[in-house]
Amino acid sequence: MESSFSRRSFLAASAVVPMALRAADRKIPVGLELYSVRDRLDKDLMGTVRAVAKMGYQVVEFYAPYYDWTEAYTKEVRALLDDLGISCYSTHNNASAFAPDALGKAIDRNQMLGAHFVVMASAGKIEKLDGWKALAGQLTEAAAKLQTAGLRGGYHNHQTEFRPLEGQRPIEVIAANTPKDFMLQLDIGTCIEAGSDPVAWIEANPGRINCLHCKDWAPGEGKGYKVLFGEGQAPWPKIFEAAESVGGVEFYLIEQEGSWLPSLDGVEQCLANWKKNKT
Repeated sequence: MESSFSRRSFLAASAVVPMALRAADRKIPVGLELYSVRDRLDKDLMGTVRAVAKMGYQVVEFYAPYYDWTEAYTKEVRALLDDLGISCYSTHNNASAFAPDALGKAIDRNQMLGAHFVVMASAGKIEKLDGWKALAGQLTEAAAKLQTAGLRGGYHNHQTEFRPLEGQRPIEVIAANTPKDFMLQLDIGTCIEAGSDPVAWIEANPGRINCLHCKDWAPGEGKGYKVLFGEGQAPWPKIFEAAESVGGVEFYLIEQEGSWLPSLDGVEQCLANWKKNKT
């Protein structure tokens, strides 16, 4: 007698297996936003990247100055990454890099680095909701050009994007007016400081939170962003669960804006705290 649980039924059932179970089968890499060690990076990029890799970071994200590197130097940096066995999955860019006459250079440098995402790090001062809609239009146009080059676009939030403007949060405008494969790179610390719930935001945007900046935050004098990862208010277990079950996270990036420790010591301790929180 043929089983009533047909092949078609099996495939249909398989399709609704929670993403969390599938995520458990893959190891999501943890990296460092190199702005965290900018005081060292600006003086000795190669040595700083080596030190970060030695700590155990698997990914790095270069910030805006990379855009001005020569082709030869960019290739040297890529060779270093390959030699260390680490990757650059994304870069942080000034808004000017997304201008039509500048995007080509960003594409070129990101391809050399082996990046997947070209992220706008900040839009600058935008005072009206229509300005955010115009920005979303610019990001959409850039995303189409990036896609033809095998890259994806992304946007990184700060506090401003999560604070209501004319009855709507700017981040909602960006999400609603950019393609579904456009990354919403979530900065946890600034989201929390602005009074928003990062877990709720992740769940409201399935598949689009491909990278999280894992920066903690706590209220109080001498705290703020100076607290190390895992020592602030961020509900990390719930954030990880949401990111891996519905968010579509592909990699995590620790970011430390400054602490009582020297920058390299600070990010090393952040990674140690990360291992305690993620195991």
